[in-house]
Amino acid sequence: MTETTPPAYEPEYKNAGAGTDWQHRVDAVWADDALTEAEVVERIGALVAELDPADPRGPFELGGAHDSAGDEARAAELYERALELGLSGPARAELTVQYGSTLRNLGRTAEAVAFLESGERDPAHGAAPDAFLALALHSAGRADEALAVALEALIPHVPRYQRSLRGYAAELRKNSAT
Repeated sequence: MTETTPPAYEPEYKNAGAGTDWQHRVDAVWADDALTEAEVVERIGALVAELDPADPRGPFELGGAHDSAGDEARAAELYERALELGLSGPARAELTVQYGSTLRNLGRTAEAVAFLESGERDPAHGAAPDAFLALALHSAGRADEALAVALEALIPHVPRYQRSLRGYAAELRKNSAT
């Protein structure tokens, strides 16, 4: 019998209940509109306790719970931890929107803009990253850029006048550069 090296950490299989079933249980908490913000934080916290501390899904989900409860400072810490741990895939794209929004709410607008501009995107989120980028640009005092981003995000959904809207967005960007 030969000795093998243990496999690399795989969060989906590390702990019993931490795979697909775990995510379904997390999603069920988020879908339960009858829960108070405090109950969401408590229930997500209990589910996160089932994970290996090195699993980035834990701080990501708990960050979202604190974010929803209005505790942006705690949410930011948890989002940063999820990034340090290497959160990837669709959750990483969600974190781009959530953390960017949190940074804006904390008054860290330059960081919010930079994070939203460079963050990962997932087509499943549609124009949400651009909507939050527009909000961050507006909060940073860059109203023309904010409006340009918002218009550009709308263009694919406007059946007519796309050329005009592209022109107006370009004009706004030109104005903001001067």
